[in-house]
Amino acid sequence: MSNGSRHALGVVAGLLLPPLIAVGLWYGIGDIQLRSGQAFELSWLGVAVVAASAIVLAFLAGSRVSPIASLLGGLGFTALGALPLLEVGFGLRILPDRWLPGVLLAGFQTVAYTGTLLFVGVVLLAVSAFPSRWRSSAEPLVYSPAYAPPTSSPYLPQNGPEDATRPMHRE
Repeated sequence: MSNGSRHALGVVAGLLLPPLIAVGLWYGIGDIQLRSGQAFELSWLGVAVVAASAIVLAFLAGSRVSPIASLLGGLGFTALGALPLLEVGFGLRILPDRWLPGVLLAGFQTVAYTGTLLFVGVVLLAVSAFPSRWRSSAEPLVYSPAYAPPTSSPYLPQNGPEDATRPMHRE
């Protein structure tokens, strides 16, 4: 896969997956919280939605598609996670009162005011900062016999399947 297509897929994944992760996390946590508070029972649907959101988050953080995906997601989660902390720290009212339905609002308030959204955002930003994720897969080196030293080096690959996993040639 070329770098251009890899980064284009990263932009698409970075724009589509973080909102799905956020809504799944908010709904799952809100459903678990409301169901356990009202009926003293565990919401298996909420647990399944949180688990599915965690799987998608792991894909976003660990895939080799492009670090742009985790960078866009990390910027969004960090900004959204910093808003409630600014409200608490400075006493400002930044977020509207009723901008989400009941279950989603309860889940958002739980994960936002505990700092979980900010944590997820910083993790995604840190994952996208590794230089190895920005490099494409390296092409294998080709050793030309014209440049080979007169004596065979033990570090160069040897002909034959038995030396494929050995670090040095043994006679």
